[in-house]
Amino acid sequence: MALINRRQEDILNELGQKGYVNVVDLCETHNVSTVTIRKDLTFLENEKLLHRTHGGASKKPLYAFERNVNDKEELQVEQKKQIAKEALKYISNNDYIILGSGSNIHYLSRIVKDFTKLTVMTSSLKVSLELCREASISTIQLGGDIRNSSTSVVGPIAEATLGQFSCNKLFLGTDGVHLDFGLSTSNALEAHLNQAMIAVAEKVIVLADSTKMNVRGFGKICNLNKIDILITDSGIDSETKSKLEEFGIDVVVAEL
Repeated sequence: MALINRRQEDILNELGQKGYVNVVDLCETHNVSTVTIRKDLTFLENEKLLHRTHGGASKKPLYAFERNVNDKEELQVEQKKQIAKEALKYISNNDYIILGSGSNIHYLSRIVKDFTKLTVMTSSLKVSLELCREASISTIQLGGDIRNSSTSVVGPIAEATLGQFSCNKLFLGTDGVHLDFGLSTSNALEAHLNQAMIAVAEKVIVLADSTKMNVRGFGKICNLNKIDILITDSGIDSETKSKLEEFGIDVVVAEL
């Protein structure tokens, strides 16, 4: 590895704290030109110490890629369990809710129990299998084309079915929460189905661990102003949390 200078070291320290850095902010902090900062970022990227983005750099790759849901369930396990426990607080008896797909939603479905009456519509086969064990929960499985990687359905059949209902809460997983791009997922068909879910829900509650922050997927779901509540873990940095709250999102941090 080539030697890095003090300014580049400071950039890496800030990146470690925030997860991303902005060229304009770095110029002001270090009182140097954009050309100098861009050269610093290019050098650090060549050393594989960061990932360049439009207007800055991130600690991790900007784009989410598709993983099998079983593999994703083995990542950030404790964080996802705590996020699920926090999300459970937003479910009440007599609710009509939609549960999307993904590992965070699967963790939630495992602890949805002890309700006297609850109606749940879901695109996820794994979620349906968890919920059908509870006699007090009426489970509606959306039909459509099954995605093997997520064990959930997508497509026009599921979207048409959603249009016949109205639900008071939607619990949605995601691959990315990006301040500019909004909410997104790695699969375009799933993104389109999630849009249909948002259209029939009164309140949108997103479950996303902190590794999803400042990441974007291939398929955009919605702008951030469509989200009512975001439940994440303590790994979220304070600046990202504040900026999300500026969109009117109630950011809930689930503590381990």
